[in-house]
Amino acid sequence: MTIDHYLSASTTGSGTAALPASPEPGALLAPLSGVTDLALRRIARRLGATAVVSEMVAAEEFARGAAEARLRAEGEGVLPHVVQLAGCDPRWMAEGARLAEGNGADVIDVNMGCPAKKVTGGEAGSALMRDLDHAARLLAAVRGAVSVPVTVKMRLGWDDASRNAPDLARRAQDLGLSAVTVHGRTRQQFYTGRADWAAIRAVTEAVTIPVVANGDVGSLEEARACLAASGARAVMIGRAAVGRPWLVGAVAAGLAGRAAPRPTAAEKADLAAEHYEGLLALYGAGMGVRHARKHLAAYADHAGGLSAPERHRLVTTTDPAEALALLRRAFAQAPEAAETSARQAAPAAQRAAPAAKQAA
Repeated sequence: MTIDHYLSASTTGSGTAALPASPEPGALLAPLSGVTDLALRRIARRLGATAVVSEMVAAEEFARGAAEARLRAEGEGVLPHVVQLAGCDPRWMAEGARLAEGNGADVIDVNMGCPAKKVTGGEAGSALMRDLDHAARLLAAVRGAVSVPVTVKMRLGWDDASRNAPDLARRAQDLGLSAVTVHGRTRQQFYTGRADWAAIRAVTEAVTIPVVANGDVGSLEEARACLAASGARAVMIGRAAVGRPWLVGAVAAGLAGRAAPRPTAAEKADLAAEHYEGLLALYGAGMGVRHARKHLAAYADHAGGLSAPERHRLVTTTDPAEALALLRRAFAQAPEAAETSARQAAPAAQRAAPAAKQAA
């Protein structure tokens, strides 16, 4: 699924546009609260992700002008700009959607999948799947408030006794939404066990708008298996992309039959540094350093080139220069970097051997 297909469904009324006969599958970066910041989204989109979604934005806080909510919804330099809103009050969801559209959002995504207690305790996120009539009122309010496409992200249901994602998806389609994303777990599972990709097929068979499958996709092979099991048009990758912003684009390329880019250790270091510096620019040095810690830990763990004391220093230092130096060291000393150096050295050694033999 290309992003053009993603946005091609009807945005008004109850009908939906016919989908292309052979849409190209795609890979999207999932909305992760406190993780998919603007800097990360810019990098992932530039590296070939089909689309990227903002971290979850509380609609009421956003509409009331809360500074951090505004930063979460920023999308400068990202096209298409997809903003995910969360809430349970149709009035605030509609107002938040209008504001996001006015600030340049190309798509509004409605969160009905977050399992966090602080979200479901306020009857938002996946708690909305316990009352589909109220969920539909909320979707109708958002759809009626904006002219851009509206999508929704959900789970299979609240628990195994109420796997009602197909019903919610049908209601979303009837209200004129353009696509649905389904995480292959119930809310009560949180992130335990394995995502049930096959269970998503009930949703893909219930609607004609695009369905995106989410949950436990961390490689091209898993993406292909997920699409085959679910019948979805695309995959959405979340936790596996933390510390690897190049992953989503590589999966998208592979699904489209193109060679997946393989950045070198040095290129990965440059991307990690760009992400860190982008966080400092977005939030300011003080807040940016705190926001960056989870990302620094993920980059270090994927690179594997730091000792335990160095890793601890990386995620606790408040000195950006020291953090950048340690971040680059993580990749420079990574096993991958050593293997690359060995491969590059081998041809030179092979060329030198005949010359040495002749000289002898």
